[in-house]
Amino acid sequence: MAHHKSCLKRLRQNEKRRLHNRYYAKTMRNYLRDIRNEKDKETAQQMFPKLQKMLDKLAKQNIIHWKKAANLKSGTAKMIAKLA
Repeated sequence: MAHHKSCLKRLRQNEKRRLHNRYYAKTMRNYLRDIRNEKDKETAQQMFPKLQKMLDKLAKQNIIHWKKAANLKSGTAKMIAKLA
């Protein structure tokens, strides 16, 4: 266990940030799941810009890797294009 004041503060900060990052990553995954389960192309296309914005923000904040964000965006765009 940490003995210095600064170490204890760092532990508190890390835990707070971890919970914050988990919340936003989980929110993004839920929204991605909703788009993937969508059967209507129009609705999926309307939802897609919000997903792109979420992914870009998470990548910018290093919550997810920027290449993962790019892969998710391109994969979702391909999936939406295939919808009838």
